[in-house]
Amino acid sequence: MFTTVFSFDVHGDSIPQNKIFLIGTTQDLYVSQDAIYVTYQQMPVYKSNQVRDFVGGVIQLPQPDFKQETSIHKIKIKDGNIQYQASGSVPGYVLNQFSMDEYNGYFRVATTTSASSWRGSNANSKNNIYILDSNLDTVGKLENLAPGESIYSARFMGNKAYLVTFRKVDPLFVVNMSDPTSPTLLGKLKIPGYSDYLQPYDENHIIGIGKEAIADDTGDFSWYQGVKLSLFDVSDISNPKETSKYEIGDRGTDSYALRDHKAVLFDKEKNLLVIPVLVAEIDHSKYSSVEKWQYGDYVFQGAFVFNISSETGFKLKGTVTHLNNSNDMLKSGYYYSSPYDIKRSLYMDDNLYTISDKKIKITKLSDLNLINEIELS
Repeated sequence: MFTTVFSFDVHGDSIPQNKIFLIGTTQDLYVSQDAIYVTYQQMPVYKSNQVRDFVGGVIQLPQPDFKQETSIHKIKIKDGNIQYQASGSVPGYVLNQFSMDEYNGYFRVATTTSASSWRGSNANSKNNIYILDSNLDTVGKLENLAPGESIYSARFMGNKAYLVTFRKVDPLFVVNMSDPTSPTLLGKLKIPGYSDYLQPYDENHIIGIGKEAIADDTGDFSWYQGVKLSLFDVSDISNPKETSKYEIGDRGTDSYALRDHKAVLFDKEKNLLVIPVLVAEIDHSKYSSVEKWQYGDYVFQGAFVFNISSETGFKLKGTVTHLNNSNDMLKSGYYYSSPYDIKRSLYMDDNLYTISDKKIKITKLSDLNLINEIELS
């Protein structure tokens, strides 16, 4: 497959450039100031354990071990110029762009290895961090973290990396990478649930956005519940703590923020955090007892607006919705969707703008009172 890189001068002072590279498919990208890193999981090659000899007989051979690797290609970008520089590979698969980082000339990447050929399987899985030099040669590694679990989110911040893995509980790992040749595990925290996205708050705090979970009594797994916000204090790197937690809804509650970081609005100066949430709630009057696997009914979709600080944690300021009523939502079952689902939010001055496919609504940040709204065709 071809990968094409284009370079455009936004001032229009030079002719656009492009180069085409025959490097295979592209799954995840990381872009620094000077380079584009193209990564993809190599397709597994299954070799038969039977071969025929010259007289037509069948010889049984041991089944070869499955090898799971991610290819990495580095393309330099500078002053509009595009130049292929290096290639390399690491064991395992990469979750997303936040599993990669460039720092002080080194490329850092977090991966999960498993015995299965597909991403997301945690059968015999292990988690790793690899540090590569400018030529994409591995110079340091930390392997075999959280056996049996998979990386759900990652974030690199300077000399530290933060990983969240999950199968039954949510371990937050803190990794020291001040020595690129010898990354070391500094501390870990195990709590119920998991984080799909890690948002830096400051150098000592991280926001986690994910799901609450209840461990199953009989199996080595957990039942997802509602959306969970966590504030982690990592000032003591050997002893990270969850200092604040906010749960939204019951099992079935979902958020675009779990899959798309652009759905998250965060501003530390304004103590502001906004995420869109589809809320499911269990009507306990319908059941004599509620099981861990029970889904709730959809009751709300819109933006949850929080005040957030390292001292007080999460404080719900209020919600904004684009839906005029919830009747259709209540009848939708497990397959609800609407063009009025809020997907993005932003602020200008002291006004909050929430955006769905069919509407833009403007409210005051101070009290979320309506200023104006427009329908989109």
